[in-house]
Amino acid sequence: MSILPRAPFERFLKQSGAKRVSKDALEEFANVLEEKLAKIVAEATLLAKHAGRKTIIAEDIRMARKKV
Repeated sequence: MSILPRAPFERFLKQSGAKRVSKDALEEFANVLEEKLAKIVAEATLLAKHAGRKTIIAEDIRMARKKV
């Protein structure tokens, strides 16, 4: 998918205790998270539309996260 920059993912891994992160591991981690985020956003969008809104609110995200 590669929509988001990789640097924040690498920082997250390092802040979580990783000393070093291979390029392949970074790509895989980023791909997994991007897939999950895309599913949450799609579900949150449906929830907002169902409620008659164009704006996604925090509750939509929370509900989508539980459902996905």
